[in-house]
Amino acid sequence: MTRFWLAVASAQHVRRGRTEGFMQVNHGKAAPLRRIRPGDGIVYYSPSTVLGEKDGLRTFTAIGIVRDGVPYQGVMAGGFEPFRRDVAWSVAGEAPIAPLLGRLELSAGKPNWGYQLRFGLIELSEHDYRLIGAAMGVVAAIAEQAA
Repeated sequence: MTRFWLAVASAQHVRRGRTEGFMQVNHGKAAPLRRIRPGDGIVYYSPSTVLGEKDGLRTFTAIGIVRDGVPYQGVMAGGFEPFRRDVAWSVAGEAPIAPLLGRLELSAGKPNWGYQLRFGLIELSEHDYRLIGAAMGVVAAIAEQAA
């Protein structure tokens, strides 16, 4: 059964993952990535452009489908080896969350909807995944990949 996920990271980190074909969450922890299976849909929400900045970006920055395989460790500067999953990222624009807040199951009627994002990875409904995909301009690709 296909599941859908919302991950949270700065746009700068998401853009690097898109370029290199991977995702990572919660500062490289493995446990959250083990919940995700090949074929699952993933959307990234970026509250800011750069980690620690308060620039108010609040935008969906990537959408795709998790590839086959399991979490693995990547290598970064300073000996940091975060866990990652490979993702087939869709060609997509970025979409601000504000116009969607009243229509997303994630947030509709929930004044404190953002509180749940502190976990870094939460399950998302298929409805929300498709709505976000449409806002990002990738409806057909999502429908085909998620089927």
